[in-house]
Amino acid sequence: MDCKDGKVCTSGWLEISDKDYLDFARELEQIGISTLIFTDISKDGTLEGPNLEMLKALSEACSLQVIASGGIKNLEHIGSLADLNLYGAITGKAMYAGTLDLQEAIARGKAAC
Repeated sequence: MDCKDGKVCTSGWLEISDKDYLDFARELEQIGISTLIFTDISKDGTLEGPNLEMLKALSEACSLQVIASGGIKNLEHIGSLADLNLYGAITGKAMYAGTLDLQEAIARGKAAC
């Protein structure tokens, strides 16, 4: 699910719907989806940190396994996501920029399980 300002985005982030991200997550859960990649597009590629507030609300609103995407820079961010008991994280730019060691990130995630 791509999202901006709490609304679901479509068409490669070009269109912002009027659908609330929490409502949409509940709908996905009701039709049998079990795992969701969540991207706050305002954070994607910024290395400024994930949107922990939205991710926390999402994890509390439904029982989907949430994979966080967008803004992750370092091991501190991985720790914050692990503290939310999220299912996983996508760390694209952090890997390219060299700000996150993959082995350390995996170990931190496993330690939270």
